[in-house]
Amino acid sequence: MEGPRRPRREVPLGAGGFAAGASSLSQALLDLQALTERLRRDCPWDREQTARTIVPHTVEEAYEVADAALADDDAKLVDELGDLLFQVYFLSLLLAERGAGDLAQVARGVHEKLVRRHPHVFGDVEANTADRVRSNWERIKREQEGREGIFHDVADGLPGLLYARKMQQRAKAVGFEYPDLAGAMADLQDELRELKEEPSGEELGDVLFAAVNVARRLEADPELELRRATQRFRRRVEVAEALAAAAGENWMELPLERQDAYFDQAKEQTE
Repeated sequence: MEGPRRPRREVPLGAGGFAAGASSLSQALLDLQALTERLRRDCPWDREQTARTIVPHTVEEAYEVADAALADDDAKLVDELGDLLFQVYFLSLLLAERGAGDLAQVARGVHEKLVRRHPHVFGDVEANTADRVRSNWERIKREQEGREGIFHDVADGLPGLLYARKMQQRAKAVGFEYPDLAGAMADLQDELRELKEEPSGEELGDVLFAAVNVARRLEADPELELRRATQRFRRRVEVAEALAAAAGENWMELPLERQDAYFDQAKEQTE
C-alpha cells in the first residue's frame, strides 16, 4: 500500500550540492570546451572526424568506464570518466557545427528529461520501489514523450545481452512476462532441454535469451555478470598454471584431466 502523498517540491535550478564549488566546476567545464574547440580547429586528426568515426571510440570509452567502476579503481574511474566526457563534448561540438544543437542544449535536455521522469522526486507521485520507478518511466515515455509501440527506441546496435534485456523490459511494461523467477527458471530449463535434444545455434540463442530473462528477474546485469565470470575463469586458469609450475609441471603440456585437477585447486583458492 502506498503511503501519504508528499508535498510537491520545486525543481532545482542550480547545481545543488555542487554550489560551493560552482565556480571551479564551471571553469573546468569551460576549459574543456575551449580545448575541444581548439583541437577541432588545429589538430589534423580531430578535423577529419565525423560522428560515425568518433562513435566507436565513444563505445570503447564507455566500456573502459565500466571496467574501472567494476574494479573499484577510483583513480582509473576518474581518468576514464574524463575520456568519456570528452566524447560528449566532441560529439556536441559536431552538432553545433551543423546547427543541430550544442552542449548547452544537450545538458538542458537531459536535465528536463530527468526531472520529467522523476515525478516521485520532483512531484507528488509515489514510487516506493525501484520496480515502481521503472514502471513510471515506461508510462511517462509512452504518455508524455510520444514513444510508440511496445519495443520503442531499442537500438539495434546494442550488445546482444543488453539488447535482449531491453526487449524483455519493454515486454514487461505491457505485462507480457512470467509472474515470478520460478517461471523464468522453468523456461530456461526447457530451452536447455531443447538444446540438448537438437544442438544448434538457434537453440543456443533461445537458451541465452532465457538466461537473460533469469538475470533480469534476479536484478543482475547479464553483460556485467558474464564479464565477471570470464574474469574469474581467467584468474583461475592463471592460478592453475602457477600451481602446475610450482609442482614442476608445464600446465599447457598436461592432459586435460591433470589441467582440470589444477583448475579445481585454483577454484578453491580463488573463491
